[in-house]
Amino acid sequence: MRNYADQQEFILSQITNKCLHHQDLSGYDLNGIDLRAVDLSGVNLVGADLRGANLCGSILTRANLSNANLMQANLREANLHEASLCEANLINADLTQANLCGTFLWRVKLTDSKLWGTSLCGADLSEADLSRAILIEASLIEANLVRANLAGAKLCGAILLEANLTEANLSGADLTWANLTKTNLSEANLWETNLIYAKFRDTIMPDGTIEQPQIVVY
Repeated sequence: MRNYADQQEFILSQITNKCLHHQDLSGYDLNGIDLRAVDLSGVNLVGADLRGANLCGSILTRANLSNANLMQANLREANLHEASLCEANLINADLTQANLCGTFLWRVKLTDSKLWGTSLCGADLSEADLSRAILIEASLIEANLVRANLAGAKLCGAILLEANLTEANLSGADLTWANLTKTNLSEANLWETNLIYAKFRDTIMPDGTIEQPQIVVY
């Protein structure tokens, strides 16, 4: 196994036209490395140390980052379509406006992360820890959030159309102006959840009832 400096030098030497796709970098120590706008499609980064790495604008489609440490990493506008980040550490990471559609995020740690305007359509976030995460205006259409922890998360204006939040913890979360059309909230924890101006239509509430919009007749 290469030491830290050798691993960094090896990776940077492999960048040709900003392309590193399909490389096997599992377990590498890439702490703080700068890989902005690099093509990492299909790369194997299982268990890699990417703490504080700069991956802004990088292409990570179908990459495997399971169990990787991405704490405080910069993934702004990165493309992670159908990537695997199962049980990865993304605490305090910046994923603003990143593409995470169809991404596998089972049991991922996203505490205090920034996901403002991020696309998470069809993503699997079951049992994920999103406590205190910023998901303002994020798109979570058809996302799987079964048993996810969203305590204290900011979901103002988020789109949760047909998302599954069965048994999710939304205590203290802010869902002001959120779109909860056809959202499944069965057995979800809504203690002190802010739902002011949230849109309900065919929404399955925690008690199993179906919520419909109120019709005001003047």
